[in-house]
Amino acid sequence: MSTPPPPSQPPSGGFGAPQDPPPVGFGKPEDQPPGGFGGPPAVPPAMPAGPPPPPPSQPPTVPSAPPAAPPAGPPSGQPAYGYPPQQPQQQPYGYPQQPQPVTTPMYAAQSPAVPAGGGGGGNEVRTQLMIVGAALLAIVLIVGGGLWYVSGEDEGSAEQPVAEGSASPGTGGDKAPGGGGTEKVPAKTKSKTLVNLPMPESAEIVQIPGSWLTDTTYAKSDMGKVVGYNLTDGSKKWEVPLGANVCGASRWVSDNKTAILFDEALPTPEKKYQPCNQVGVIDLEAGKLLWKANAKSQTGGDKPIQLSEVTVSGQTVAAGSLSGGAAWNLADGKVLWSAKTDADRCEDLGYAGGPALAVIRRCGASPNYSLSAQSLDPVTGAQKSSYKLPAGLEFAQIVSSKPLVVAVDVNNTSKNATGVSDLFVLDDGGQLKTRIPLTSGNYNPECGATEVEDCTHMVVGNGKLYLPTVEHKGTSESGRTNEIVSFDLETGKLTADRADAGERTTVFPMRMDGSNLIAYKVPPYDGGGQVVSIDGKTMKQTVLMQNPATKESQRAETQYVPNAAEYRYGNGRLFIARNAVHSKSSVNTDPYYTFVSFTTG
Repeated sequence: MSTPPPPSQPPSGGFGAPQDPPPVGFGKPEDQPPGGFGGPPAVPPAMPAGPPPPPPSQPPTVPSAPPAAPPAGPPSGQPAYGYPPQQPQQQPYGYPQQPQPVTTPMYAAQSPAVPAGGGGGGNEVRTQLMIVGAALLAIVLIVGGGLWYVSGEDEGSAEQPVAEGSASPGTGGDKAPGGGGTEKVPAKTKSKTLVNLPMPESAEIVQIPGSWLTDTTYAKSDMGKVVGYNLTDGSKKWEVPLGANVCGASRWVSDNKTAILFDEALPTPEKKYQPCNQVGVIDLEAGKLLWKANAKSQTGGDKPIQLSEVTVSGQTVAAGSLSGGAAWNLADGKVLWSAKTDADRCEDLGYAGGPALAVIRRCGASPNYSLSAQSLDPVTGAQKSSYKLPAGLEFAQIVSSKPLVVAVDVNNTSKNATGVSDLFVLDDGGQLKTRIPLTSGNYNPECGATEVEDCTHMVVGNGKLYLPTVEHKGTSESGRTNEIVSFDLETGKLTADRADAGERTTVFPMRMDGSNLIAYKVPPYDGGGQVVSIDGKTMKQTVLMQNPATKESQRAETQYVPNAAEYRYGNGRLFIARNAVHSKSSVNTDPYYTFVSFTTG
């Protein structure tokens, strides 16, 4: 992360106010992500005495509406239709900016901000600006004491299948896949704080990955334990001590159960970094560790191998790493199968779960690796289909297991879309349906470096892939914005879908709700965030939650980095959590929270 500017200057890029530089190190040395996860907020910069220096002059362009079917990509060497020239400096949302010539309000290609957003906090008085926006119109049907929004009918659209027993990331799942959605619009969309859990201070950075939401419980990993909270009042419901720190977590919930990875033991002065070699299943309703196990090396020996990621698909738990992997039955921990290394030095890099189970398998030796994306039988581990990815890749990520969508960074050509330059959409037989390039720089999803199930802000549903555009200048004189757009998974072409974030905010997709898309709008520095439901057919937005714009609430909500924090929404409740505990900033007296939560109830 770049060093923040001095207080006399407006910050450069990001969501809300800027952040402190990240603390050195992150957990185990090999686990350090760039820029840190959920780093502490910084003291906000003072407002500049005058307007910032004007940018280089630009010829005005004539505003025009986007075409009914935008082209899949721009011509070589030219910006895509409607993309204004890059501005010389990005400003955070809400800060006054020099007026710009009017351009077509589309998304601009810009250099990435690292990380993209999340700062907040500080005790200096901030200049409060009027929140720009208007209430979104919705077609509503009065049912009892609440409101339900009406979506387009399901006309046999290719919705994302859901395997029996599996569900949406971190939640109890979409109860009406393919339908208009089940999230109820509350009678009052203005939310209030449910509970904000203070972050325990630690001299060392300790990982606490994992957030899950069921109909009655929000569960979050913590230092040496997993804790469940009641959705009615936010009180602690149960606690599962592990005697070790959590080092990995599945994003999937199946039958109100999920899987975690945890260390062999708690750190000691003699052994500061414990091996991450235990896998276990938590019953999120009962608050119990149902079982724990480990995987052995395929080359012999009884020493448990280290694991780096775990996933759940139906009744199968699969965990793996560069050292190997295995699968267990979700209910009782019975071993189902183990990863095999064959004569061609092929090995499983990691697994992706949810509606199906898939793997990235790598053969050969560096620098001549050969990677393939495979669909597996979750019970036996047998290969059902396989597709060989382009040569020259060392790692690849799986965005969706069914349909199988794979993200790769070909020759390090990703631009703004961190870690992904191309998406490969495969059919059930392992044949390539289409290839979606993201190299125009107009899109802003993010994929990690080595873990297979580590992409954010991309959601598959309705036969499409939804993702956010790169932030750009809006129509107001201050602030920045972006959109959610989609690609057709049959043709690979950009569709006419477009959901605008609105002025001085950005938006990203969280999950599907039947055929609707649930999205989060990152707040400006002087406002609260929003949760919206986007109709999968019309792209009309319905506000499900509007968070408070008070100073305390806004600073709590914006202390998280959107690309790294855990966002869970369901039934009128939103939880935003960090995945690491660290020491507090010496220059900021705002409280830090393990998670914050909001409720409309």
